[in-house]
Formats: sequence, structure tokens, C-alpha cells
Amino acid sequence: MSFTPPGLSRIQRMRRRLFNLLLAIAVVILFGTLGFHLIEGWSPVNSLYVAVQTVTTVGYGDVAPVSAGGRVFATLLMLAGVGTVLYALTSTVQSVVESEILATLGMRRRYREMRQLENHFIICGVGRIGSRITREMQRAGVRFIAIEKDQQKVANLTADGMHVLVRDATLEETLLEAGVGRARGLAACLPDDADNLYVVLTARDLNRNLYIVARAVEEQAEPKLIRAGANRVVAPTIIGSHRMAQALMKPAVADFMDSITAENLDLGFEQVEVAHTSALVGKKIKEAHIRSKFDAAVVAIRKESGEVIYHPDGEAVIGANDLLIVIGRTESLSKLNQLARGIV
Repeated sequence: MSFTPPGLSRIQRMRRRLFNLLLAIAVVILFGTLGFHLIEGWSPVNSLYVAVQTVTTVGYGDVAPVSAGGRVFATLLMLAGVGTVLYALTSTVQSVVESEILATLGMRRRYREMRQLENHFIICGVGRIGSRITREMQRAGVRFIAIEKDQQKVANLTADGMHVLVRDATLEETLLEAGVGRARGLAACLPDDADNLYVVLTARDLNRNLYIVARAVEEQAEPKLIRAGANRVVAPTIIGSHRMAQALMKPAVADFMDSITAENLDLGFEQVEVAHTSALVGKKIKEAHIRSKFDAAVVAIRKESGEVIYHPDGEAVIGANDLLIVIGRTESLSKLNQLARGIV
């Protein structure tokens, strides 16, 4: 779904208004130049010179109208020019003040909305990794707050309608302001391992139930981040090298994985948590008819005990609090999620 960000529309309106005002002043000057040229018989350059003097109320120091018709025309041009310039100045000031007021009100509204968020995600750092996470979450309609101290990156995110805090993510008060105590998960995507380590330590101390995913720039930082409290550590260099090896040795497999993760393909993996009230509890996979009803396939089951059953057969029994790893279409997975939660 596409939309025009409010901040961007204000800028467009301000630019359009400024363009119209400059155009009006130019038309007045052009009219004055033509009038002096025809009435006084001056050259185009002198006519333009006097017209600009008249409109800007600088006065006549060297060249001035001498005929009665020229002076009458100059008087009318003075009134029209002064009125146009004053209107342009007041409108410009009004646009600037209005833009500042609306920006302040919009910022307050966003902060109020952020304070009301619950069960959301927090993205610390919006660089190359974090920006892709925010786009993915925005595409999925997930609620999140991004924390970034780079003003340029913040401006781009705000223009896209995202909730952004212009803060240092390593500070405890920043995480508290982002609602870490009410959050569902946090991604530490800062470009420095030491900063990510500090974010993980602070976030884990503030919320023991928070699910934390941390980025590791260096491979040796992974165990430290795990000990600090991260549930999962992602090392882009390791993942990238693995994907390149797969693409080199098993190109068909790599193409299949790329097709699943492609944004333009309505196909993907989903984790489906089975609630106690779900009609799936106690049923075998073949009895649940997941493939025939939802056109989806269960590729793994993570039991409540932590045991993982890969590629389960039709005899595998679905239990309460089981986590089903399913591949299928987005709409079908959404309906399966509702069934698993006991909504339908």
C-alpha cells in the first residue's frame, strides 16, 4: 500500500507556494519593464533597471520617468510592486512558521504513539542491516521503533512514516523511552560489536523476557553476545560466505532460497504457535489437512520441550504450545495462524 508522507507533502506545498510568489514578482517586473519601454522609450536594460528599482522601493537615483504618463505608470507599479513583495514576504514567513509548527505537532504525536506501543520491536541502528530490517517489518505491517542518531537517516525514515527516536541506542534511558519493558523483541544492528554488546546487556537487564537478535561484525564476538543475553546472533560475513558457497556449488538450491525470500513473490516461511484452545491440538498432521486446506507444508515442529522434528510425516501429533515451521502463501499462512491461535 502506498501513501504520501505528511512531511513530504508539506515540503511540496511550501515549494509550490514559493514558486508562485516568485513568479508573481517576476510578472510585475516584466510588466514594469514593458511599460517603461513603451511609455518612456528607454532601452530594455534601462527599463528593467527602473522597474526593479520601483518594485523594490529602492528609489530613483540616476534614471527616472520624466513624462506624465511615465510617472503615473510608475506610481501604479509602485503600489502593485510593494503589495506583491510584501505579500510574498509575509507568505514565506507564514509558510516557514506553519511548517515548524506542524513538524513540532507531528513529532509530539509520534512520541505519543510510541509511548502507547506494546508488544512491538526495537531496531537499534539503521545502517545497511537495520534499514533492510525496517523495510521488511514495514512491509509486513509489524509495529516497531527505530533508534538512530544520524540525522540524515532519521529524516529518510520519518519521511517513510516510521517511528524513529533520534538517540544513542547504547544509553539505558533511550531503551526505556523506546518502551523496552513492553517490547516483544530487539535487534542490535550497530556497526560496532562493543556497542551491540552494551545494548544487549542493557536490554536484557531491563526486560528478562525480551527476544534479542544481535549483529556480530567479527566472528569472535558471537559467544560474547550470547553470554550477554542475546537469544540469537547473526554474523553477516558468515552468512554471506555460506550463501556464496551454496550459489557456487549448489546453484539450484540457492535459486530456490532466493525465490522464497524475494519480496515480489508471495511465498515464505512462517512460525505458527499452537494455542491450547486451537482445534489443531491433539491432531495428526494428516488429520489437520494443512496442505489441502491452506496450501501449506509443515517442514518442522518445535515441541514445547525444545525438541525439533524436521520434515515430520503425517503421523506426527500437534500439541499445545508447539511451534510449526510452515512454508506457503501469505494469505494462507495468515488463516493458518488464526486457526492455530484458536480464533477460528
